[in-house]
Amino acid sequence: MSVPYTLAIIGGGRMGEAIAAGLTSTGAVDAAALAVAEPAESRKAVFDRLGVRTVADGSDIVSGAELVLLAVKPQVIDSVVSQLAGSLTAGTVVVSIASGVPTVRLESMLPPGTAVVRVMPNAPAMVGSGMAVVSAGSNATLEQAERVRALFEVLGDALVIEESAQDAATAISGSGPAYVAVFVDALAEAGVAEGLTREEAQRLAIRTFAGTAEMLRATGMQPQELVD
Repeated sequence: MSVPYTLAIIGGGRMGEAIAAGLTSTGAVDAAALAVAEPAESRKAVFDRLGVRTVADGSDIVSGAELVLLAVKPQVIDSVVSQLAGSLTAGTVVVSIASGVPTVRLESMLPPGTAVVRVMPNAPAMVGSGMAVVSAGSNATLEQAERVRALFEVLGDALVIEESAQDAATAISGSGPAYVAVFVDALAEAGVAEGLTREEAQRLAIRTFAGTAEMLRATGMQPQELVD
């Protein structure tokens, strides 16, 4: 018998784990109202520690769920959505974090009228410092998009934007952490070349980057003002 959940997460990888951990630890979603579909038995212990139920087949948890979060890789999302479509209940909001997959593509595989909300989170969400951009599909209301935004804000920060701007936002916040890491590594390498240990140089570089970013955020200062 299906049990209605507030949130059913399809995919128990690192991002699915981060989302489940963030929502339950803050009380945004009760652990008993959340379930995760993940076929890999090795991942089950992660969610057991959170008090979250895991199943191998997503069809077991999506029926009646208020929100179904697709946390699977873009290359398998078509097959996953096709398998789940018949189990969805009318009124369920489908949330996808699959990079580069437009809502219209998902809507074409789901029951007519299904509300789809597209989200691009980023890797720092895993430590509660993420940035997510949220976009409503053609059948989703702004209220539904706002509810999804509020959930992802628990993992750091979240912003509702038009879907046409998703690619640009992904280039900044989705891919940006890799560029930040390259910059931090370059600073640290320069420090090592000048005689610091790697541990010392990396600590200096990381804190300098994090502190500067927080200064810009907290003060509202324009980056060029700080440069000047």
